[in-house]
Amino acid sequence: METQNLTDYSRIAQAIDYIKVNFKSQPTLEEVAEKVHISPFHFQRMFKEWAGVSPKKFLQYLSVEYAKTILKDKQVTLFDAAFETGLSGTSRLHDLFMNIEGMTPGEYKNGGEQLNINYSFAESPFGNLIVASTAKGICYIAFADDEQLAFADLQGQFPNAKYQQVVDMIQQNALYIFTQDWTKLNQIKLHLKGTPFQLKVWETLLKIPMGNLSSYADIAQSIDNLGASRAVGSAIGANPVAFLIPCHRIIKSTGDFGQYHWGSTRKAVMIGWEAAQLNQES
Repeated sequence: METQNLTDYSRIAQAIDYIKVNFKSQPTLEEVAEKVHISPFHFQRMFKEWAGVSPKKFLQYLSVEYAKTILKDKQVTLFDAAFETGLSGTSRLHDLFMNIEGMTPGEYKNGGEQLNINYSFAESPFGNLIVASTAKGICYIAFADDEQLAFADLQGQFPNAKYQQVVDMIQQNALYIFTQDWTKLNQIKLHLKGTPFQLKVWETLLKIPMGNLSSYADIAQSIDNLGASRAVGSAIGANPVAFLIPCHRIIKSTGDFGQYHWGSTRKAVMIGWEAAQLNQES
């Protein structure tokens, strides 16, 4: 992915941030394009190339009403129904993620003392990423707007591990998710540091297909613990693998997108981008 694509994302994020603030006035294409300092024609074309749909259509995916509609349509069999009616690609993606291995109690307690962790930086449609892996699978992904700070955060997760900056096949395979080319993905294995409850919540998040949204209450219900919405929220906030474990697909039951560890604007862009990708495939 070229650097220009990241510039496009930054402009799109800026445009969406502006629209979110000024949503009630329904700003025109010309007004939004002016705010990101490009011509309306260029903005329309750039947006279509990035998202696959027009800015107007994309913004429909971001509206609160869209979110409310998705949540309202969901029944008790939320995940099963989603897979029954979903695309084969998204269903297969779920299967690819089912191999989750929690770290041993020793690895969990000693800060990864026996772990050798490879890490690298990579570009995504939503900005720079830090991607880390052990011999067993992906252990960490985060958006890395500041690479030095991002690596320090990774070290905070596993303070006693040994690190090597190298790109391995585990990392490369996981990053194919952004290409939408499922044929290039082998099984994506995750090697995660978390409590049994956190692992259960993260595994449940993996069952939400691309382009779909869920609420904290939905997740609590799916793990048969209706009173655990707050604990679910804490587990979601502790998600160590951005995008692959799709905590960005969790919104408030009111339809409001809510906050996100890597920025609410980035969360909105990701939700809209996924809906646009799904629209292209349908």
